[in-house]
Amino acid sequence: MRGLQAAGGAPLTGGAVAGEPAAAPPAARRVTVLAILAVVVYGLDLLTKTVMLKTLEGREPVVLIPGLLQLRVIFNAGAAFSIGTGMTIVFTVIATGVVIAILRTARNLRSVPWAITLGLMLGGALGNLTDRVFRYPGGLQGHVVDFIEAFPGRFPVFNVADSAIVCGGILAVFLAWRGYQIDGTHDGEEKSDD
Repeated sequence: MRGLQAAGGAPLTGGAVAGEPAAAPPAARRVTVLAILAVVVYGLDLLTKTVMLKTLEGREPVVLIPGLLQLRVIFNAGAAFSIGTGMTIVFTVIATGVVIAILRTARNLRSVPWAITLGLMLGGALGNLTDRVFRYPGGLQGHVVDFIEAFPGRFPVFNVADSAIVCGGILAVFLAWRGYQIDGTHDGEEKSDD
């Protein structure tokens, strides 16, 4: 603490300096981390899909590392690994539910690792949900644009949104396994708002 005093001689509390706005509450800072990461993932997903469609749609795959990595545009009506190709509306409803659940959970967010986790998952869910709503054939049955193919022929084609969802899911499992809670507690400890 700086031990500053206001004009009347009263000490300033919370580390604020006269004339400067007070710092955002800790929960708001965590939600800001979540929101910024979600926007970055969502924007990167939209940008890469747009670029891939303009440069690779209808063309031969671009091999980046022979036998390991190539770029190939496909339209996926199903979920990951092309499972459930006839259930596109179901996946749209599930993705909408995930987005709503994350937004509701954000009210209790007091953990930076969980903010990162939820930001990755929210950005990814919004990226693929945008395809479901706006891409052909429309009517909440749009096909998701996938273009990253690792180990061609042996691994499903995916996109930035899929990668973010998977990374967020792995991080969520790790945090839960280690006992980190969304409200900032760890294995029964008191909430931390710092």
